[in-house]
Amino acid sequence: MYDSIILRTVAKIMLPLLLLLSLFMLVRGHNLPGGGFIGGLVGASAVILQVIAYGPARARAMMPINFLNLAAFGVIFAVIWGFLGMAFGQAYMLPFWLKEPVPGIGKIGTPVLFDIGVYLTVIGVTTQLALVIAEEPYLYPLKGRSVRPESPAPEA
Repeated sequence: MYDSIILRTVAKIMLPLLLLLSLFMLVRGHNLPGGGFIGGLVGASAVILQVIAYGPARARAMMPINFLNLAAFGVIFAVIWGFLGMAFGQAYMLPFWLKEPVPGIGKIGTPVLFDIGVYLTVIGVTTQLALVIAEEPYLYPLKGRSVRPESPAPEA
């Protein structure tokens, strides 16, 4: 955690902007470059910016989500849509599309739903990994925590 009023102000402003950008990247990904993976990385960067600005405890309080459960849900959500094709006697991951496009988004189908699962998985895994590293007292000592004393060097 850095004690910078500028970083904290920018982090507060950037949180909703980065989350909106991540959703935009997710939605446009099935027709243009983007998708669940890059959208998830941008969404995770919004949370990681809060960790850098405010510390992991405040970031967890701002978003009280179990990120491992979010990642697991994302994997299950993505896998389920692949079985839809098998339910109709087709191949796994065969895409199904709605006949009419959704205004502003485009055509919605099983690939988009698969991307949502990837999006949730990437946000969950990336954010959980960053939080675990930030909360590790030996790698990232915070104010008020004692760091493990160094063991004396062996005599030569």
